Amino acid sequence: MQIEPLSIPEVLVISPTKHGDERGFFSEVYRHEALASCGVDAPFVQDNHVLSAARGVLRGLHFQLAPKAQGKLVRCTRGSILDVAVDIRRGSPSFGRHVAVELSADNWRQIWVPPGFAHGYVTLEPDCEVIYKVTSYYDPASERGLAWDDPALGIDWRVPAGELTISPKDRTNPILADLGAAFSYFESINAV
Repeated sequence: MQIEPLSIPEVLVISPTKHGDERGFFSEVYRHEALASCGVDAPFVQDNHVLSAARGVLRGLHFQLAPKAQGKLVRCTRGSILDVAVDIRRGSPSFGRHVAVELSADNWRQIWVPPGFAHGYVTLEPDCEVIYKVTSYYDPASERGLAWDDPALGIDWRVPAGELTISPKDRTNPILADLGAAFSYFESINAV
């Protein structure tokens, strides 16, 4: 298992090793001690499995407020997605910046998105399945969103806007300038 920080170093790409032969393959996709050695030591409490039937399904950008904030370990087990994490921690050196990683059944990569980030993805082909672990249970009262098309974020979703399928709820999320102080960078680094 290889673990690498992205340009926002708290967001990690995890590349599990596949051991294959004529029967198929074996892959250790989660190992607590490997992630803990990179600073990811929170317990995972819930696994989610999502099927998106069409290319261009955009889900996000989502997060939950503290104390129900979620870290997410995301992988795509069928098809391919562009996965995006936006730093929404006020005071962070990377506040308002994002990272984007293609996750697919072929490249077998995963992404760690820590609390304090808005997260979303778009399907790059039909029939995509995404599985992700979270560090806090889903809590509708804490759930919030950030506008996927905020020009200040400049996210290239790689699918034209007219071809996207977006939930009505995700169409009404505020832009970053109107979000308020959802998270503080200084509180997040002092919590580690």
